[in-house]
Amino acid sequence: MKIWKKNLVAAAILLTVCGGIYANWAYSQKQAVSDITDTLDENIIMSDDKLVMADDSLSSGDSTTMTDYFAAVRLSRQEARDSAVNLLQETMAYGGEYSTESSAELEELVNVALCEAQIESLVIAKGYTDCVAYISDKSISIAVAAPEGGLQQPDVAVISDIVVTQSDFSMDQIYVVEVK
Repeated sequence: MKIWKKNLVAAAILLTVCGGIYANWAYSQKQAVSDITDTLDENIIMSDDKLVMADDSLSSGDSTTMTDYFAAVRLSRQEARDSAVNLLQETMAYGGEYSTESSAELEELVNVALCEAQIESLVIAKGYTDCVAYISDKSISIAVAAPEGGLQQPDVAVISDIVVTQSDFSMDQIYVVEVK
């Protein structure tokens, strides 16, 4: 009887937190830009080992806008990650059968964060002004501050090489986006 109540409390908390996350997401979607290309100012996306040029370009040339973009992406990523970590820690605190799964998910989340940070640091170390990496289950997206002449094929090759050496992704899973 005691275990049943404990599991019921854990499920109720989990459901409440998930509901809060969904409500926050739904609220932010109303305020957010509807399409990611509206904010990225993309020119080049790497896909299937070839470059695909995008026509929609919103380049402003203002470096503070670019800096704000990278700061906003990092903040958004960190908030989402913090929310997930809190949820996993609460689930682990209640123990039970979900504790082991939550521990594994938390470890995976930390590994992804470390991999993203390593990739970002190495890309910046190669001379690019700023970079944000986002790892999903099946791909990795790298948003890179546009160099003066724009991203060229050798630039994309250098960035892709960093990603391949630091992660388990293959070339067709890597997307490089130039941010102007």
